[in-house]
This record gives sequence, C-alpha cells and structure tokens, in this order.
Amino acid sequence: MRLKNTIKDKTLTYALETGTLTKTDRKRLNIFERRVYRRILDPVYDNEKENWRILTNKEIYARVKKPTIIETITLNRLRWFGHVQRMGGNRIPERVLYVNSGTTRLRGRPRNRWQDEVREDGRIVDGEGWQEKVHNREEWTKLLRMAGNRLILHMPVE
Repeated sequence: MRLKNTIKDKTLTYALETGTLTKTDRKRLNIFERRVYRRILDPVYDNEKENWRILTNKEIYARVKKPTIIETITLNRLRWFGHVQRMGGNRIPERVLYVNSGTTRLRGRPRNRWQDEVREDGRIVDGEGWQEKVHNREEWTKLLRMAGNRLILHMPVE
C-alpha cells in the first residue's frame, strides 16, 4: 500500500526545517506517526493465533514505503540549507544563518544549534563531501533525491 503526501506530513513538518529537535521531540514525533498509521492501516488477522492484532513498527514501515517524519524534516532542512547557501550577496536569510546574537549560553550542556544539526544531517546523507555539492543545484538535488530514496527503504547510508 502506497500512501500519497498527506495533510499530516505537511502540517507536522511545516517550518521544522528552520528549527532543531531534541531527542524527546524525535521520539514523540515517531510515536505519533506510527499511531496515525496504525489507525489508517487497521489491524490484521493472524491465522496462526486466530485473532486480530495491530501491526508492528517494521510492518508499518514496510507497508507505507515513505520516509518517516524525522527523515522528511532532515531532507527539508538540507534542502533549505542548500537554498540559503546558493543565495548571492548579503541577503537576509544568509545573514540570519550566520548571525552571532552576542548573548551568553546557559550553563550545562549546550543545546544543538541549527547549523550543528545541518552538519550532522549532511554527514548522514553523503559522508564528508556534501558541502561542495551545495553550490551546484543539479548535483544537490540529485544528492537529496538519492538520500530520500535510501531513507524510504531505511537503508544505511555509507
């Protein structure tokens, strides 16, 4: 069963490419997504035990064949990063990306910045050489498309 883009995807991922997600946020989004899919896909009848059961997480991802919400956010964040990097001159989004607010950070473990998450997403998608591909639009689009296909299949990226 192949589900098309849904309202859920567009609503949940709206503007998330401009923010950061904590580990707890990621976990909650994944749980919510699987809960929605279980509602859509209905339980299945187990012939061996002769009763109805809900789908396991692996069965859900095998049926849906779409990237998860977190994977979609990752790809959108990289797509936005490529867009901002290709902007010429001294435009506002590029200035905001590299602005130093001048404030001190709170004590304790520092929170992830947007740039830190983009750097990690880039390493996941294409290893070390991903930043050189940003300035060539066709190459960047091809890279993101290949990464999206791998993520749909939940294959490890080498």
